[in-house]
Order: sequence, then structure tokens, then C-alpha cells
Amino acid sequence: MKAIRVGLAGIGTVGSGLWRVLARNADEIARRAGRPIEIVVVADRNEARARAIIGEEALARGVRVVADVRALAADPEIDIVVELIGGYTVAKEVVLAAIAAGKHVVTANKALLAMHGEEIFAAAQAKGVMVAFEAAVAGGIPIIKALREGLAGNRIEWVAGIINGTTNFILTQMEQQGLSFAEALAQAQSLGYAEADPTFDIEGIDAGHKATLLASLAFGVPIQFNRAHIEGITRIDRSDVAFADSLGYRIKLLGIAKRREEGFELRVHPTLIPKDHLLASVAGAMNAVLVKGDAVGQTLYYGPGAGSEPTASAVIADLVDVTRLHTADPEHRVPHLAFQPQEVQPLVALPISQCRSAFYLRLKVADRPGVLAEIAQELAKEEVSIAALVQRAPQEGAAQLVLLTHECEEQAIDAVIAAIAPRPFLLDPVVKLRVEHLA
Repeated sequence: MKAIRVGLAGIGTVGSGLWRVLARNADEIARRAGRPIEIVVVADRNEARARAIIGEEALARGVRVVADVRALAADPEIDIVVELIGGYTVAKEVVLAAIAAGKHVVTANKALLAMHGEEIFAAAQAKGVMVAFEAAVAGGIPIIKALREGLAGNRIEWVAGIINGTTNFILTQMEQQGLSFAEALAQAQSLGYAEADPTFDIEGIDAGHKATLLASLAFGVPIQFNRAHIEGITRIDRSDVAFADSLGYRIKLLGIAKRREEGFELRVHPTLIPKDHLLASVAGAMNAVLVKGDAVGQTLYYGPGAGSEPTASAVIADLVDVTRLHTADPEHRVPHLAFQPQEVQPLVALPISQCRSAFYLRLKVADRPGVLAEIAQELAKEEVSIAALVQRAPQEGAAQLVLLTHECEEQAIDAVIAAIAPRPFLLDPVVKLRVEHLA
């Protein structure tokens, strides 16, 4: 049967892994797809590097290398465009041009879809082509397919996951090696887990892009990255890691989407989770996503969230799916965001003030009588109850207090913090972290 012809935009880390795995497993992939899948054009600004990666044998059999990624959309030989260049600008041009030309698209670009997914999916729907993006969330873990297809019989109640390997590595090193945030970040950079500019990772933006897509897939709602609450890990202190450990918790950067009657929660932030929870055991640069469905209960998806061949594995899974459905009636394909487009509900992500969780509060206070009573009084005013209390021995007239609360709305705990902030006994700003048990 005639091969499906692929145009590859970008042959960097993931693109080179895609080339290798497609070549190595060509026969196995063809058996699954029903026909061969072949890259016939590679577009990359660095043509010399691209030629070196694909090799002389591929060039001799006619694989072309071009510098302009925009040329792929107009190429009549190409059935599917694989976009692996990243970013919002050129990538968006390439994807929309490919769709306009009637070509299917496979992308690993979570930022592009979180920012412009509504426009891209609408264009694909109108043109009758597919946009597949398994590699955009959690690397080689098939979480997109699980939400779109495997859990289709469920009403998804919540999704929570460790979806950024860089931050998970940093937090693991802070816990296991006793490193400061700065020391752990430097180690992550030296090992290649963090970029020279790690802002997207450590400030939670990358995880925010991914959580936004997961929420849309889980609940059948529009993509709403602009409404996500996002916090990074830059303010996590060694003392918080130690206190969490003593209380039976670990700190993880979680992406969380929870269904509520009045909307849904969409948030990314450092979170205390019990040490005996499945997600707490996910160490290093690994990813894991936990999904709670009403019928199936909790299911866990674990594996490498990045890397050349793990991510290429997800790209190839999309290529196989697109190949299988290449000639199918567009109305009978799996919808891009799991729900039929006309059935997407116009629910909005709730402001963080209305989100509910338990809380960890660390306070540096003057060592004098009555301080705890004043704090407890403010908690009682907002109907926030204390679950646990730890106090370190006072040093130089100051004591460290750590409170764990029961679940409440964020605006209640913020009111407590605002009330005690001007009190003379408070020596430093209150440190607030959220606590999730994910039961």
C-alpha cells in the first residue's frame, strides 16, 4: 500500500529521535498503521545538521532537506506535517498553513495549543483534517489518548499530575540531598534537565500549558490558559521541605483540574501531598498523571515526560492514528478535545480565591505569650480549622510555627493572612502552600 508521506518541521532533540525510531521500527510501525510511514522532507534552519542526522543513504533515496519550514504546507508530496520547532509564531504559521492546504498535523507544541488551540482546532474541523498532540503533554505517557478514548465512559472528576520533569528533579534533590533551590537548579542545568533560561519550567508556565489542555480534554470545556492560576517553585525553601517531611508530606509541583458545580478549578502550584500517595513516590525527572473518573475510580499514568525517543514515541503514536484514519469520514474521527465540538460547555475556570484545598502556613513570630491565641482567633473568624501544629524551639526571641488546616476556600485563608500581616508579632511574611490528599 502507498506510504503516508511526512514533512518534518524541526529535527532537533525530538525530531532526531523521531527519525531514529521511525527508521528502527519501520516494519513494526507499518504493521500497526496498515501502510508505511515515511519522512520525505525535513525542514530545519540548520540544513547541514539536518543532513548529518538523516545520513547519506536517506539523501540518496530522495529525502529532501530544506531550510524554510513554511514550504512544507505547499508541498504536494506531503500528507502530514509534523511540527517540532516550538514557540508561538512560526509554529502557528506552519500549522495553520498546513491545515489550510488540507494536510493533517502532528505537534508536540503544548504552548502553541494552550495559547492558540481554539483557533487551530476550529480551522482543522472546518477543513476536515486532524491535529494530533499526544506528545504535547507528559512526553511519552499516553495521557491524551487515555482522556480522549480510554476513559470516554467516565465523568472525569479531577486530574492531577506531575507534568514538568525539571521542577520534579529540583524538588527531589532538595528533599533527598538537602540542597537549596538555587543549588538544585544549578545541578539540573549541569545535567541537562533545565535550560540555561529555566523560567518556563521553574515558574510553572510549562506545566500550566499542559494542565490547560488536560482540563479541556477531561471536562469538555474551552482552552483557557489565560484563566489558569500558575505559581512556580522559586520560593520553596529548604525549611518548607523539612517541615513537610516531618509532617508526613512531600512537596511536588502539581497541575490540577477539578470539576465543580459552578465551574472548574485550573491551577499549577507547589503542593504538599502525603508521602504514602502514589504521586509522592514519583522522583527525579519523571512525570505522572492521576485521573479520577466516576466509573473507573483513580488511574495512574507514569513515565518519562521528556527526552528524545520517549517524546518521539508519542509523536509516532499520533502518526499511526492519523494514518489509520487518513481516509475516514471526518465526522467519525475522535474529536480533537475528546468531546464533539458542538458539545463543548462554556464553563470558565474559577478564580483561585474560590478554589478549595487544605493549607500549610509557616510563620516566623515573636516568642511571647498569646501569639498562637491571636492566630487561632483569626482562623476561627473565617471558620478555618487547624489539622496539625508544629513549633520549632525559639531562637533569639523568634519561633517558627507551621500550621496545617483542613480544607477551605482560598479566600478564607487569604483573609486570615491579611488580618495577621500587620501584627507586631509577625516577623516575616507568611509562607502559604496548598495541601492535597487526592483521595
